[in-house]
Amino acid sequence: MIDLAQRLALHTWSLDTTPLAEALAAARAGGFDAMELRRIDFTRCLEAGMSNAQVLDLVRGSGMHVAVLGTEYGLLFAEGAERQRLFDVFALTCSNAVAMGCPMIMTAPGQNNGTVAQAALSLREAAQVAADHGLRLALEFNSQHDVINHIEVAREIIAKAAHPAAGLLIDAYHLQRSGSPGRGFEHVAPEEIFTFQYSDVPAGPPPGQRRPTDRLVPGEGIVQWRAVFDLLREKGYGGYLSFEAPNPALWARPPAEVAREAADATRRLLAA
Repeated sequence: MIDLAQRLALHTWSLDTTPLAEALAAARAGGFDAMELRRIDFTRCLEAGMSNAQVLDLVRGSGMHVAVLGTEYGLLFAEGAERQRLFDVFALTCSNAVAMGCPMIMTAPGQNNGTVAQAALSLREAAQVAADHGLRLALEFNSQHDVINHIEVAREIIAKAAHPAAGLLIDAYHLQRSGSPGRGFEHVAPEEIFTFQYSDVPAGPPPGQRRPTDRLVPGEGIVQWRAVFDLLREKGYGGYLSFEAPNPALWARPPAEVAREAADATRRLLAA
């Protein structure tokens, strides 16, 4: 059985105000095994004057494996010229993933809306682009989105897309917020789960944002971690656990300190 305690990835949104080079160093110093990078990490480096090749060199030179790479959101429901632009970004994201030895692309609903059928068509097209690069594509649902706000909606889109390179990204935060806590994904087949994100959830209602930033270090909220981690092990999950906890209170602290606290807390819960 794969030891999930040695499969921890740090999502850069957890250190959003930290420049990429420092975030990579903080993840390494904090005890993480890999990274989950976003498209905006590349965009910010490009805006600072770096080339795409230099960003790739920076990541590869850090010694940190990239487990998952995010593309720019919105392609599921985009139309016309904007859809073409987002698919061009997606193709570049796939090329960057290959260059970094990253096997997985992820996407999420974004800020726009549409139909399940529209999302399935776009997901299938994107999955084929990913497959052409030797990659897989994981779809995340967002508990605050108008359409893709529950695990069952994401599963329906993936089923309609019917592409072997398309699967599910499960996030413990959105499971909890959407009313499927703990073992709430028990009915999901192991082969559907491509990758997993996690953070704890504070008690009380959600903050009313499409991309909520009230997420906590595991053990500080109401997520049933033993149930979640036991179920992942029962399903034979062998991917990474990606700590994604955007929160201004965490951004205000030293990044290596945040990374160490999160990695240590996760490993304690996994061992419990």
